[in-house]
Amino acid sequence: MNEILTIITFLALLFYTGLELKFQLQMMQQNSYRNDRYNRWLKGESFASVSRLIDLFLLLLLSTNFLPVFIQIVTITVVMAKSVRLLKAKYKKPLVFTRRATRLYLAAALLTLLITGFAACTTSLANGCRTLLAIEILAPYLMIAANWLMRPVENRINKKYYNEAKQILAQMPGLTIIGITGSYGKTSTKHYLYRILCEKYNVLMTPGSFNTPMGVIRTIREQMKPYHNIFICEMGAKQIGDIKEICDLVAPQIGIITAVGEQHLESFKSIENVQRTKFELADALPADGLAVVNNDFPFIANRPVSNVPVKRYTIADTGADYHIEDIRYDTDATRFTVVGNGERIELSTKLIGECNLSNLMAAVIVARHLQVPVASIQYGVSRIEQVEHRLNMKRTPGGISIIDDAFNSNPDGARMALDVLSRMTQGKRIAITPGMIELGEKQVEYNRTLGKQLAEACDYVMVVGHYNREAILGGLQEKNFPEEKLFVADTFAQAQARLTQIARPGDTVLYENDLPDTFK
Repeated sequence: MNEILTIITFLALLFYTGLELKFQLQMMQQNSYRNDRYNRWLKGESFASVSRLIDLFLLLLLSTNFLPVFIQIVTITVVMAKSVRLLKAKYKKPLVFTRRATRLYLAAALLTLLITGFAACTTSLANGCRTLLAIEILAPYLMIAANWLMRPVENRINKKYYNEAKQILAQMPGLTIIGITGSYGKTSTKHYLYRILCEKYNVLMTPGSFNTPMGVIRTIREQMKPYHNIFICEMGAKQIGDIKEICDLVAPQIGIITAVGEQHLESFKSIENVQRTKFELADALPADGLAVVNNDFPFIANRPVSNVPVKRYTIADTGADYHIEDIRYDTDATRFTVVGNGERIELSTKLIGECNLSNLMAAVIVARHLQVPVASIQYGVSRIEQVEHRLNMKRTPGGISIIDDAFNSNPDGARMALDVLSRMTQGKRIAITPGMIELGEKQVEYNRTLGKQLAEACDYVMVVGHYNREAILGGLQEKNFPEEKLFVADTFAQAQARLTQIARPGDTVLYENDLPDTFK
């Protein structure tokens, strides 16, 4: 009986450890398979969590000889309960078992089996159980070790894919490559530009948020066809040199810089480093190319560009090459006029918010540079669909308007989203937010400011989670926001339940940010 229970205990622990390794792989993937970034996330996690303390207690029990049958039954029960919880967990960014992720998981699993097997074979299966639970507790460090061991393999594979992508691009000398980067707005601008340019050209763009070197390489290898005229390449960055790495691969002729703001400051450390990194795109452009940059951001406006012709744009007329006039928010559309280069282009769009109009303006500037007719631009802009979770608006069957800005919040984007919310005059204005992340030393300051902005724009506020709660509440209290109009929730599910109680037809609800799994 005892031997059978030991085998069952071992199998239960093996299953549990496999699930824990899968979760750690998910976090490693969200941190771009970089041990330094993964380590930063790990430092923010509490080793003394309730779940971890339970595991340590089980390990202590398994290390004793007191009532071994009872201890094994307890271990099996607790471990299977925790395994079910892991299986049922839902994540904003679930693990994607790419080939790389699969290789890394197999490497971590092999390390686990080798260590556990050695312990079980040299001593006993019971000792193997203890070793397996110890590995589960230390799973983050096992994942780091596996990632380090796999680095030479991944470098060799990546080099092969890189060369293949380079070769594909070399065989298409007539291809126009457009790079888009910015602290925010790059994904929306990419989609808008794609829709407009499709009126005249065969266009390929990097899908989703494929804005890393390997994401760009994968797009080229799997989707690039000889008939494509234009390739729109979104370029993301979290540290100096990231944009240059992508530019060295694709050699863009046109570059758009949508924003330089205080985002990802935990890795960039300063706004100057953000500026330097984003302008790696402009620096990489050829002398006969074109840089299109958003002068509404001071750290774009104060950065000269001398190696390539440049077009600067702003929402208001501040003397830049392009600006917007006659913005009108109607019930069915937003109407506005892009003014610049001797032209006035009247446009109508389903999009809302000045940030979206700014991104549209950048797309229009590039489209005119590529000689897309004005009529085609007007038609393309009118047909642009809102990008999911990026300041898009929809109406529920119950008559409630939803402003969805949940993808990724930042100081400027949040301000613009709240400006849109404040313009809604029918019904209550309700905001649901966990605040903003990755702002380094300015995290508290900006979330406190967000609290003040929420107080001025909203009739009802729901603050979700603990990560930024104190700072946001401080800002709300500073503006004397009524406590009876404030709801603090531990999860979005709790906030949603409360929303169903207070929301009525005609109300408008803003979802401002939804923290990624690494910040939950």
